[in-house]
Amino acid sequence: MGYDINIIFKIVGVGILVGAAHYVLKNSGKEDYAFVATLGGLGIVLIWVVQLLGIFFDQVRSVFKLF
Repeated sequence: MGYDINIIFKIVGVGILVGAAHYVLKNSGKEDYAFVATLGGLGIVLIWVVQLLGIFFDQVRSVFKLF
């Protein structure tokens, strides 16, 4: 469909960074900040996925001439 693999690498990169931040923050006794960092990473990835789903549904609509 024309998507390259860069979005997967971005998601993996965010996962690695959030995992490292979570580990460091949790081991330093800042569990609340670790949880916020994890939620922030999840939010970023969810925004990317929702945008990709919007593009996908627009393409499906154009293929089947809906609306």
